[in-house]
Amino acid sequence: MKANVRQGAWLWLCLLLPMAAQALPRCLFVSSYHQGYAWSDGVQRGLEAALDGRCELRQFDMDTKRHKSEAEKRAAAEAALRLIREWRPDVLITADDNAARYLVKPHLKDAELPVVFCGINWSVEEYGFPYRNVTGMIEVAPVKAMLRQARRLSGNGDDFFYLGANTTTERKNLERFRRAARELGLEIEARLVDDFDAWAQAYREAQRYPFLALGSHAGIRDWDFARARSVALASARVPSVTNHRWMMPVSMLGFTKIPEEQGRWAGEAALAILDGLAPSEIPIVANRRWDLWVNAALLQAAGIELPTRLRDKAKAWEVP
Repeated sequence: MKANVRQGAWLWLCLLLPMAAQALPRCLFVSSYHQGYAWSDGVQRGLEAALDGRCELRQFDMDTKRHKSEAEKRAAAEAALRLIREWRPDVLITADDNAARYLVKPHLKDAELPVVFCGINWSVEEYGFPYRNVTGMIEVAPVKAMLRQARRLSGNGDDFFYLGANTTTERKNLERFRRAARELGLEIEARLVDDFDAWAQAYREAQRYPFLALGSHAGIRDWDFARARSVALASARVPSVTNHRWMMPVSMLGFTKIPEEQGRWAGEAALAILDGLAPSEIPIVANRRWDLWVNAALLQAAGIELPTRLRDKAKAWEVP
């Protein structure tokens, strides 16, 4: 009888050992926004491609583009923090500013949990990064190059109109546009709006300026790309530019960041940390890649022709 018990225990142990050997480290991905938002989806694709099954990946979406009040943002961060305490990941990966602002800075500074961020706009100064447990990739756009090109297309106008959503991210982006405009000797008129009707009205008003720079629609109530494209096709008279690929339905030219670059870099950094590298040994970097897009239908509707050299370099945006 004892021999049978020992034999059964030995067999059970033999079954457990391979399972333990196959256990993967845990990677928690906290996105500031929601699935279905084009930028976040691109970051997720890049992250998943980099991790490639080398850790157990779990995702938590803070959804702060659609739930924008301070109370909702803090509640989302508290929910993420509870998940961290319960699930105990080996590394935390975050995307975009609100995860840094509401989760990492107040709760995880110099903690034992390694943190890799991506998608923070322009600068980490307001968060005080790096901490000893935090590294990541910031998100920058070629604003000055874009404004120079738009100015040339407009016949060297000395002012322009900026239109975006009334959100934390867009306010931060607008400040960078103001800074670039000052350096280029340009005046800027800006409108950050809350709903689609206000956006459509502002788009039409913008045609009085030499050119239009378009921020993101994310956070605008009742947004509808089909209606927005109809407004653009009917109203466009001056050059329009954007640094968001998803705004190409309403923009003639795009100098766009690549979200997959952010996610892939964050995934590779997380794997390096799991392999034993300290976050403090991985420098904070900025993205290095951009795409150039052109919306031929909108250019044609406005009667604007791009220089051949610029047109030949660009990718053609087409209606999905």
